[in-house]
Amino acid sequence: MKLLLAAVMAALALHAQSDADALKLAARATELMDASSLAIPELARGGAPLTEAARQAVDVLRTAPGNPLAVWYRFLSNLRAFLLVSDAVPKPAAIGELPRQQLTELRDVEMRVDAYFQGLLERAQNQLRSPDRDDTARYREANSRLGPVQPGKPRVVFLGDSITDFWRLNEYFPDRDFVNRGISGQITGQMLGRFRQDVIELKPAAVVILAGTNDIARGAALPTIESNLTAMADLADYYKIKVIFASVLPVSDYHRAADPQFERTRERPLQVIIALNNWISEMCRQRGYAYLNYWPALADQAGLLKPDLSDDGLHPSSAGYRMMAAVALEAIDKTVSTLKPPGSRRRP
Repeated sequence: MKLLLAAVMAALALHAQSDADALKLAARATELMDASSLAIPELARGGAPLTEAARQAVDVLRTAPGNPLAVWYRFLSNLRAFLLVSDAVPKPAAIGELPRQQLTELRDVEMRVDAYFQGLLERAQNQLRSPDRDDTARYREANSRLGPVQPGKPRVVFLGDSITDFWRLNEYFPDRDFVNRGISGQITGQMLGRFRQDVIELKPAAVVILAGTNDIARGAALPTIESNLTAMADLADYYKIKVIFASVLPVSDYHRAADPQFERTRERPLQVIIALNNWISEMCRQRGYAYLNYWPALADQAGLLKPDLSDDGLHPSSAGYRMMAAVALEAIDKTVSTLKPPGSRRRP
């Protein structure tokens, strides 16, 4: 009874601990699977594929963002199957105490990781049940304080995810009515869900849409991303807001030595980004939109984000944003007529 209570308390403790703790436990499980198999030949034969599958899941979890439920489920399924095999196979007469302890620890790890997995499920379910799944409240107060558009100063809304969210527009575009409405982690469906509050109701002359990288990282199908982008374009057209679609930014693995999570091309494959950008470019051509192509400024010859323009292979550094600002401003000025303040003159 005391042993069971201790295991339950450990599971509850893990539920409150960090994702890194859970990953360490998962890695420890694969070590125990290997070690116990050495002492039990039948377990080595029957459990080897399960151990390898669990190890591959751990490798994915080390680099995948957002603790993907499907990968954790795959890891747990293989761990549980391994434990079932360990119960079923015959044991050597002189198995020794160490393998028994390893299997006991492995069951404890399974319990604790299962508690963590249940916590992930609960968080996901709570997010689905949230009355504000798209985070429309994020900019509610800022929108109310924004005020009307000033004559001769066209308003432009930048809609996007963390790449837009982290962009301090007032520093890169002084004296412009450029409004940042990026939210970190968002996918195109969430941006579509808040398009009315964060774009239409602000009455901009144009909207710059930079979206899709998080959809790709989560494995969303390209037709789904394209459908959401098309819906945003249709709304903008209806409300006579000029549309500027930006290319999805390149990513790179150049900084993975600093942190394994900075291996970006696994979750955002180059060919998928290019396929989406080709579709965006063609839609812009067909509809007469400006296509804001960041690639010539940001990508190297391999099609990867230049290492000196990012610190993590995904988000631009200040140098990266400076490169983007010049390209964005050119596209915006071609799309909206910007009037200079009274008394100012253009240089010849």
